[in-house]
Amino acid sequence: MRRESIRIGRKRVERLMRANGLRGKIRRRFKKTTDSDHDWPLADNTLDRQFQADSPDTAWVTDITYIRTAAGWGYLATVLDLCTRMVVGWAFADHMRAELTVDALNAALGTRKPAKDLIHHSDRGSQYACPEYRKKLKDLRMRVSMSRKGNCWDNAVQESFFGTLKQEMAHEKRWTNHQDARRDIHEYIEVFYNRQRLHSSLGYRTPAEIDQEHQKRKKGVIHNF
Repeated sequence: MRRESIRIGRKRVERLMRANGLRGKIRRRFKKTTDSDHDWPLADNTLDRQFQADSPDTAWVTDITYIRTAAGWGYLATVLDLCTRMVVGWAFADHMRAELTVDALNAALGTRKPAKDLIHHSDRGSQYACPEYRKKLKDLRMRVSMSRKGNCWDNAVQESFFGTLKQEMAHEKRWTNHQDARRDIHEYIEVFYNRQRLHSSLGYRTPAEIDQEHQKRKKGVIHNF
């Protein structure tokens, strides 16, 4: 309604929802995935909760979350762009070893061209602090940033995405295996979240719309939003 410039009060929305049998979904608590019990070097919190970026592919945040299936836990790693709020890369597996996060990063690199000195922000988990992952970031000349110990707010945008995914999709599903979960996660991220879901932080536009506007601006097609 805000996207269409329709003015309406919250109470009226609530009343109309009740009349049509609709109700908001409640977010549940989810399991901790950070394994910071390791001796690998850590990085300072360079991002410092600066969750707005002027251009795509200048600041990425990443994390891992649990996905429940009847065949056991699955693990989803995502890479999210702070300018567009688009999930630019993700990977899903039945483990959360370092190759999971590497696969998610590689997926992002397969479709995006990160800017020089892109800020890469994560928690202090072993999957991001391990030599394999840190070497890849060094080779890509990315600036490494990590959340402070036990502070989920330092990666609030990524935490918010996981909360949204679980509230809108995962909590209602009863997957029998990881393949079914991966299929639905692909549908949610690639079809719905990136290209259809409106974001209040983006002026009720989609990540894809914001990304396209920046690409046109870069090519000189448009000069102002």
